[in-house]
Amino acid sequence: MNTAEKSIKYIWHPFTQMKDAEPPVAIAYGKGAKLVAEDGKEYIDAVSSWWVNIHGHAHPHIAKKLSEQAETLEHCMLAGFTHKPAVELAERLLTILPGLSKVFFSDNGSTAVEVGLKMAIQYRYNRGEEKGQIIALEHAYHGDTFGTMSSAARSPFSRAFDPYLFDVKHLPVPITGHEIEFLEKLETALISEKTSIFIYEPLILGAGGMLMYQPEVLNKALLLCKKYKAIIIADEVMTGFGRTGKLFASDHCAEKPDIICLSKGLTGGSLPMAITACNQKIYDAFLSSDKMKTFFHGHSFTGNPMGCAASLASLDILESRETFDNIGNISRSHSNFAKTLESNPWIKNIRQQGTILAFDVSTNGDDGYFNDIKDQLYSAFLAEGIILRPLGNTVYIMPPYCITTSELEQVYKGILTVLHQTLQQ
Repeated sequence: MNTAEKSIKYIWHPFTQMKDAEPPVAIAYGKGAKLVAEDGKEYIDAVSSWWVNIHGHAHPHIAKKLSEQAETLEHCMLAGFTHKPAVELAERLLTILPGLSKVFFSDNGSTAVEVGLKMAIQYRYNRGEEKGQIIALEHAYHGDTFGTMSSAARSPFSRAFDPYLFDVKHLPVPITGHEIEFLEKLETALISEKTSIFIYEPLILGAGGMLMYQPEVLNKALLLCKKYKAIIIADEVMTGFGRTGKLFASDHCAEKPDIICLSKGLTGGSLPMAITACNQKIYDAFLSSDKMKTFFHGHSFTGNPMGCAASLASLDILESRETFDNIGNISRSHSNFAKTLESNPWIKNIRQQGTILAFDVSTNGDDGYFNDIKDQLYSAFLAEGIILRPLGNTVYIMPPYCITTSELEQVYKGILTVLHQTLQQ
């Protein structure tokens, strides 16, 4: 058996119905914006390997720092111990996360959000406040653990677990034309529940279909939350580290959250790592001679030195002039391509925020994740040497910042070719 066949035999792949799954593409190595399969075929990774690989594959600076760290300290627990990479990373992150003062380490996006929810809930508990309502957005996705599933929109993904999830108040996404409705419903919810927690994906709801809304309405929402003393949690797992054109999506707003959750691009896609950063107000509620007010949460690999070293290396690259020039180039290229798409009869709802461009494909089926067009498009894109993983009938491009102009043009050309071939049938 080859690698792909063995993978089907031995591995339970994520988000995959294994009964009739096609053999996966066996990747031999990656370089820059490309992944190269064992059969030699090259693929442009136009979705940054599930949004994590912001600098491209096998980046030499990250590889060098990982090698150096592996020869010094691969891991030690962070309870009762510490180490220089964790301290340096926390200190460095807090210089670019204005208003936040403490970092809590975990492993991935789901745990980063889970930690944020637990911080907010226990903040209320430690202060002796009554249980409040968690407020979230419709179509939200915050992860696959129970707390994150609870705060996310109910969907076929969570249906088997719905009876076990806690109740959350979901509000309409404030897309263009629905801003006033959202703000009115948010204020009503905040008034009725005086100890609320508001969790949101700033500016872009990723897995919910790349739904986008404007900073102005988000800033108004945050002002309302502060007026009614709600705890504010920004899930920047996807939007962090340059995706929206700024370091963080929260940088587009004057008002800031109490808690920010980060992962994906944190290590440049090299290792699992996440952080949940909070302001001093949240942290102070846990300081007590009463040990029961301790934040009883942790993971075996919390603050892993290798992950910290990779994150520091990723920040080196991210904060360079070259990377921000590349982010600007990608954003402008997307904007130009969006104009090309406007005349395409099969395309609707074109939207862009920074390096993320998304559009919906018109089909006879219902819009949404389970539209069958996604499987056709996915296979056709692979045949063109492009990795694009549609969310139902929503196609999006989220490339690594190192992608070249010619590679980006190849992605655009492949999209037009696939749309013509697939939808002409």
